[in-house]
Amino acid sequence: MAKAAGCSQATVSVVLNNVTDIKISPDLRTRVLEAARRLGYGLASPIRRAGLGDLRGGCIGFIVDQLATTPEAVNAIEGARHASWENDVTILVAQTQGRAEHERKAVARLLQAGAQGIVYMSIFTRRVSIDAVFDDLPVPLVLLNCYTSDNRFPAVVPDEATGGHMATASLIGKGHRRIATIVGESFMEAAQDRLAGYRQALAEAGLAYDDRLVVEGNWTPTSGFESTQKLLSLEEPPTAIFCQNDKMAMGCFNAITEAGMRIPDDLSVVGYDDDEISRHLRPQLTTLELPHRPMGAWAIEQLARKPLAGRHEIHKVGCTLIERASTKGCVTRQ
Repeated sequence: MAKAAGCSQATVSVVLNNVTDIKISPDLRTRVLEAARRLGYGLASPIRRAGLGDLRGGCIGFIVDQLATTPEAVNAIEGARHASWENDVTILVAQTQGRAEHERKAVARLLQAGAQGIVYMSIFTRRVSIDAVFDDLPVPLVLLNCYTSDNRFPAVVPDEATGGHMATASLIGKGHRRIATIVGESFMEAAQDRLAGYRQALAEAGLAYDDRLVVEGNWTPTSGFESTQKLLSLEEPPTAIFCQNDKMAMGCFNAITEAGMRIPDDLSVVGYDDDEISRHLRPQLTTLELPHRPMGAWAIEQLARKPLAGRHEIHKVGCTLIERASTKGCVTRQ
């Protein structure tokens, strides 16, 4: 929400928590409150309308395997916090590094602290086999960015296939017909689903899939650089590249510049994740924003509803395409 209001997260917290001993200009306060209403925080939030019932004045446990590697976990926790702040619900966070013994200790301590529900999050979207300690919890459990094979718990994940489709379709809509993609590591579900969305968008537009235009990276800038070099060396290079994360897009930018080409005049580029770096590249990067904040809010809503035992449909939340300056209409090469 700080991005939407054009200010720091600290300023957002000051405004939303009605801190009176810190001076905030009326214009900035209004901008933050308008962004909050637009994004569904506070009084406009569906969580607020549903009510948190017995969670009010209590606490919720958040168990995550990693906090420091990417911003996704922090964004999800922030979404959960915004969904519950008016109801005086405290979020307690435990990082376990995916170790079962750490998870068991975290569960015991969170329950001892009075947690009235637990959110279990994986930093990578995947199917998980969770420890038996979660089978007999006295409080509800919701899975965030992961799911189990038997779907016995409510679970929420990003709609990555639709995201890959949106990224590709945005380039097709600008007239591009030879569109490459740099995928992440193929064993990861996010990479598989984004590629599936890419292929679907091509098929819907009547464009043939060309495996020469699909290069596997590993999410790093270096792999984006090297993959772009391969694509530019083709006899018929692409006019646009969909990089499946923003770090690979950064490497892609460098390879295009090193080749003496310009973005987007000679080549359009789309990224994925809306990493902070996407706003500092020149030109600024068109990308997709992962929905971890609304996913965190959804998890809190499910805990408030006290889900019953049984099979639960995996809830998918759509990504948002953020148009910036790295794409334009197709350039026809002579």
